Amino acid sequence: MASQIHSTAEVSDKATIGDGTIVWHGVQIREGARLGRFCRIGKDAYIDADVVLGDRCKVQNFATIYKGVTIGNRVFIGPHVCFTNDLYPRADSSDWNITPTMVEDGASIGANATIVCGIRIGRRAMVAAGAVVTKDVLPHSLVAGVPARVVGWVCECGRPLDAKMHCAHDGKTFPELRPKRTAGSHSRK
Repeated sequence: MASQIHSTAEVSDKATIGDGTIVWHGVQIREGARLGRFCRIGKDAYIDADVVLGDRCKVQNFATIYKGVTIGNRVFIGPHVCFTNDLYPRADSSDWNITPTMVEDGASIGANATIVCGIRIGRRAMVAAGAVVTKDVLPHSLVAGVPARVVGWVCECGRPLDAKMHCAHDGKTFPELRPKRTAGSHSRK
């Protein structure tokens, strides 16, 4: 299945677009970007040079993904999500360096979230809308706030897990996510 690119999209002839990927109105995809198969790129999204996007990703309208970002398979990027790539931004910097960011398979990033560069968003993690992510996000964790902090845990389906790391929606349990007891921790009876 061939990719579909809207006539108003600006896609570099040095970018790679996977089979079945759809690119909508006003999108810009720069040189060296590599988009996987069966992705959906929403209106006016910006994908910078050398960005890597896995298979079956969804990038919503107006998202900005800058050079240095690598995104795994089946990742959801909400509308207006902004990735950064410079820890010390200045308009006139002569020693600018890209700080890489990694988003692992199956993660979801909510609308208007900001992802500060140099972090890893773990497999199947979920970033709440409007969050500002400044540190690594653990797999299956739900982070929210400014700065983002763990507020819960999510199933592969995206629904919240209870205290026993069980999903009421699909019945799956994730014992590996249970917090470990440490010496000196107490439980109430």
